[in-house]
Amino acid sequence: MLTVDFDRLGLRPGDRVLDLGCGAGRHAFEMYRRGADVMAFDQDADELAGVRDLFVAMKEAGEVPAGAEADVKEGDALALPFADGEFDRVVAAEILEHVPADIAAIEELVRVTRPGGTVALTVPRWLPEAISWKLSDEYHDVPGGHIRIYTDKELASKAENAGLVLEGRDHVHGLHAPYWWLKCAVGVTNDRHPLVRAYHRLLVWEIMEQPAVLRAAGRVLDPLIGKSLVLYFRKPVDVG
Repeated sequence: MLTVDFDRLGLRPGDRVLDLGCGAGRHAFEMYRRGADVMAFDQDADELAGVRDLFVAMKEAGEVPAGAEADVKEGDALALPFADGEFDRVVAAEILEHVPADIAAIEELVRVTRPGGTVALTVPRWLPEAISWKLSDEYHDVPGGHIRIYTDKELASKAENAGLVLEGRDHVHGLHAPYWWLKCAVGVTNDRHPLVRAYHRLLVWEIMEQPAVLRAAGRVLDPLIGKSLVLYFRKPVDVG
């Protein structure tokens, strides 16, 4: 399930890209399939081991264009081990809401983006997230959980203050917000609840088959209750 639109990001084969806080690697894998040179970065060594294994399997299966490369790196988002301007594209999907020093993390990802390069930042959207917090403390008040709820304006302002220029925004995953509200209502870990299981099957159907009826529902729900906010930025080229 992808949150970032890579066409809007301007991704092209051969681009050097950073997936910051890559988790299980969903965005990194798609960028690799599109021919980018991908660096998947995270602080979770176990997650990175799985990402590395799938990178290897993708190459062996011929799923990536010739010449594309991919690797993983473990580290801290507040001290990225990369040179200034090293990446053409940077993706930070659903990570900043976990980071206490989010401004420092944004400044770091801006630093490693080349002038003229693009950045996609995604976080849980304010309204769906606020409802989930009201329904359940267990949803967010856990080690490594969500520590803030962003408004569109707050995230855009923090990125612009770090030197980026906002170029577009989107709201996605409208079908997923009610699923999390339901889980919060019956217990976040209560995956065996019949309503939760039924809704989960619906989401699997959406992701795997992309039926027309659910695509249409998503187009209606995304602007209203889309669970994720996506902002697209460009790092300006200094003049003079």
